[in-house]
Amino acid sequence: MPGNRLSAAGGLPDPYTWAFLSDLHISADPSKIERDVNMTENLKAVVKEIMALPKAPARMFINGDCAYHTGEAEDYANFLSLIEPVRKSGMPVDLTLGNHDDRAHFIESIPGAKEHPHPVEDRYVTLLETDRANWFILDSLDKVNKTPGLLGQAQLDWLAKQLDAHPDKPAIICGHHTLDDPAKGGKGIADTDTFMALITPRKQIKAYIFGHSHRWEFAQHEGIHLINLPAVSYVFAKGQPSGWVSATLEESGLRLQLSALDKSHPAHGQVKELSWRG
Repeated sequence: MPGNRLSAAGGLPDPYTWAFLSDLHISADPSKIERDVNMTENLKAVVKEIMALPKAPARMFINGDCAYHTGEAEDYANFLSLIEPVRKSGMPVDLTLGNHDDRAHFIESIPGAKEHPHPVEDRYVTLLETDRANWFILDSLDKVNKTPGLLGQAQLDWLAKQLDAHPDKPAIICGHHTLDDPAKGGKGIADTDTFMALITPRKQIKAYIFGHSHRWEFAQHEGIHLINLPAVSYVFAKGQPSGWVSATLEESGLRLQLSALDKSHPAHGQVKELSWRG
């Protein structure tokens, strides 16, 4: 869903800043409530906030679970209606799939998805080259409405080939699922070990950005930043914020700022400055 536009203030958007959203869980029914949260109203509020920014982001990235539970076509219809102000402005919107999306319904429903390149069979992947980084957007959806994810050998082979063809610029990988931790029930990427063995020695890889666990959290693995995006919808753990993240690429790192839906939340406005590994 590409495009060009002016920001809300009438100037050009910030070319290095993206709006990151994750875990929307939008139902066909706009009145649907889960965990005391109306998911439609939450996304409306986030879109309104982003569209009112004095300096607009260059892109919006939505990291999976656009749909409620089983990725129905009607869920995507409501989702598209909610982000219509963003699409109408011309802001490019990049998407990946989570475990509550349905790949076939997604491709049928999302404008441009059928025409999107499909270098990996049965996976919706993207390589996006920008001035300060290459973005590798992966598809970790394995089975609809089943918690664990899977990248699969074909997707990992594609990733390795593309990384080796683009060694000279920072690389950021985005996917819906957390890394797998068997101690926590194996709810993440089932082939985590293979994935990490692939990315760890490739020094251009600076970060893996994911959602899935509805947490705002940070870790590192041998200098690779592991960035867990908060959910736009509801939280699993008491005290976690829901909201979206502004991500600004700098020459040698990434600046993240949380915009919580609850402006009284102690994490609202929190800034994380991440420096790239050498």
